[in-house]
Amino acid sequence: MNYLAHAFLSNNDDNLLIGNFIADHLRGNNFKNYPTEIINGIYLHRKIDSFTDNHLSFKASKRLFYGNYERYSGILIDIYFDYFLAKKFTKYSNTSLKEFCEIVYTTYSNNQHYLPQSSSRFLEYVIKNNIYSAYSSLEGIEKVLFHLSHRIQHGVMLNESISIFRENELALESNFDLLFSDAVNEFIK
Repeated sequence: MNYLAHAFLSNNDDNLLIGNFIADHLRGNNFKNYPTEIINGIYLHRKIDSFTDNHLSFKASKRLFYGNYERYSGILIDIYFDYFLAKKFTKYSNTSLKEFCEIVYTTYSNNQHYLPQSSSRFLEYVIKNNIYSAYSSLEGIEKVLFHLSHRIQHGVMLNESISIFRENELALESNFDLLFSDAVNEFIK
């Protein structure tokens, strides 16, 4: 799952939210500069990633992109699943997506002293482009994938995967529903 899902599965806990946000920007297990509560968020992120990667619905969804994007299929599904979460946000939350984004962005901003430099730079991009809200439209997803393609610099235009997504949207949405229902049961207390 991608950033929106990780934020949601942080269970409205600021420390888990911060740890979950910075986890992709940290390597290894040397977290001595962080409070225990944020370390718990880092490990939560890793648990969510492991849970997702091993879920049958995630694996089935990745296969749909193997023709042109096998190497990036996991990244694509993470982002497309955030699209479904954003689109259906009120199904899972009493808070609107807009309000949730404002709360999350404020929490990130208020805790920048915990963010590694790469997380701080990414946060600037997230807030400037309101990425979590942008996930709620295919235009927003296409823009995110376009920017990601330029960041990874492998000559693969991930935004062109939109046509495969559209062809398989119903199956992908069904897979998302199964996976996210299981994730909520697993991680939301």
